[in-house]
Amino acid sequence: MKYDITIIGAGPGGYVAAIRAAQLGMKTALIEKKSLGGTCLNVGCIPSKALLDSSEHYHNAKEKFEMHGIDIEGLKVNMPQMIKRKQEVVEQTVKGVEFLMKKNKVDVYDGHGSFVNANTIEVKKADGSTQIIETDKVIIATGSKANTPATFNYDGNRVITSTEALEITKVPKRMVIIGGGVIGLELGSVYARLGTEVEVVEYLDSIIPGMDSDCGKELMRSMKKLGVKFHLRHMVTAVEAMKTKVKVTVQKRDAEETFVLEADYCLVAIGRIPYTDNLGLDKVGVAMDDKGRVIVNDHLQTNIPNIYAIGDVIRGAMLAHKAEEEGIFVAEYLAGERPHIDYNLIPNVVYTWPEVAAVGKTEEELKTAGTPYKVGKFPFKALGRSRASTDTEGLVKVLSHKETDEILGVHMVGPRTADLIAEAVALMEFRASAEDAARMSHAHPTYAEAFKEAALAATADRALHV
Repeated sequence: MKYDITIIGAGPGGYVAAIRAAQLGMKTALIEKKSLGGTCLNVGCIPSKALLDSSEHYHNAKEKFEMHGIDIEGLKVNMPQMIKRKQEVVEQTVKGVEFLMKKNKVDVYDGHGSFVNANTIEVKKADGSTQIIETDKVIIATGSKANTPATFNYDGNRVITSTEALEITKVPKRMVIIGGGVIGLELGSVYARLGTEVEVVEYLDSIIPGMDSDCGKELMRSMKKLGVKFHLRHMVTAVEAMKTKVKVTVQKRDAEETFVLEADYCLVAIGRIPYTDNLGLDKVGVAMDDKGRVIVNDHLQTNIPNIYAIGDVIRGAMLAHKAEEEGIFVAEYLAGERPHIDYNLIPNVVYTWPEVAAVGKTEEELKTAGTPYKVGKFPFKALGRSRASTDTEGLVKVLSHKETDEILGVHMVGPRTADLIAEAVALMEFRASAEDAARMSHAHPTYAEAFKEAALAATADRALHV
């Protein structure tokens, strides 16, 4: 079979690229060895959010319902049902992607795709049989996998990654998490809400280290209220898994003394690495960097002219929506259009509760660059909407240029900030000023008023309700 374009990997980047390519009139093939939707839909974004919501419902019932005048007796966690519901959400979403492939007449091949040459892809099926696809263009969209160094003795049983953490059917008594980034904190908050004693070991000086420092401080303050313990500036030197527990040896970064944490599980969450296993990239000479990523130019084109790459397998943040934008970008570029991606304006979100969301530059980045800036902050506890819902933790922080007032960065910790950040992205896409944001009418009472107030605070300290 001959195709205009073949996409290897059906995660958010791959399947969205397939849809857009098909919409633009290209005969399109999509190869996936496991399940449509890739890591995100099957063992990442979607199932983790399902558990985050379920655990938050339980936590609210336990901690907040009484103040709302709702009395509950015999409240307990039904973990098997929670996992069952999570899986149902996954299956529904995957079926939705399957429908979209049929609707857009994308040919889906089940199996592992690898290059025979630049225009020929071999698809090896689970039963060992193979198919050959001829293609004009190729997009590598194979995503990433959990980073599990040999030192941590990952076994998928007691030493686990996010994949196994989404399948636990009994609430653990204790869990140690290696890594204070997005994945570790999201899953840590799930189990902390359900009653697990959670301890986080982070080598760096703060959690979510790539985000604005105020976000890390606010989130840590909130998670400590859940009972989560943090060991910042510490490293894990050994992990010993046993039948029913695990021992994690921890050492302070600038000291020799060590201590041991015992737990039911050790979750390794130190990031992800590009997945390029057995793709045959060496056969066609696709260039890679020292981190195992596929090297691409500004058009997301590799050094082999007809081969492109997107998502986690290339440079940049490992985000599903970043991969989606890149998939659309390549499809439109190949169709002769002139697409554009502003990587500075791709938002980043942590789906704890309160949520963390950010776009643009952090205060630390502006300081390092020597950019003159103003800061406006507004706490959610000053909002009527937040008091009504008892979601009073967190703040909104707006950074604008000291001379032009252009919004340079927006950082939020609070209720529904994952959705609120879209307003900041839209304004920044049009290079709006903090004054522009401050002049916009926001419905009252809403969480979005916090953004307006922070923008007011950034323009001559004009916040009204604090």
